[in-house]
Amino acid sequence: MAKSNPNRAVRGNAVSTTGIPGSGSREHPLDAIPLPAHGFETLDLPVRELASVPAAEVISRVAVILMNATAEKLGLVPGEEPDIDLDEARRLIEALAGLLSTSQEYLGPHREPMLEGLRTLQKAFREASVYPDEPGKGPGEQLLS
Repeated sequence: MAKSNPNRAVRGNAVSTTGIPGSGSREHPLDAIPLPAHGFETLDLPVRELASVPAAEVISRVAVILMNATAEKLGLVPGEEPDIDLDEARRLIEALAGLLSTSQEYLGPHREPMLEGLRTLQKAFREASVYPDEPGKGPGEQLLS
């Protein structure tokens, strides 16, 4: 025989959510806590609105997010204290190179500026490294050769 959960009120086949935080059936003190702005307002668009955005634009937006995140990890953001994390930067550059290498044909006029941005980040990574990778062995270099 299965044990019943004393915190769950069952009526027929329905499960009551009364008292469960965020359930909407009863106010909970934590429901009123505002979440901080995350800067990705376009990611909050309903799926229906994203469906109308061309794939090339979605790919470009993701590439820009990856570029900005990489620049932060390399300490390249002006006006901020550099917080260099080369391990994270390597991962982001690899992701960006993979995205751009598999979608070059869809980027149209954005292709060259995106690739130039990637090359700039790869160069900055090499300059920030104490022991730089051999030419052609750096992050993402093998994906776009």
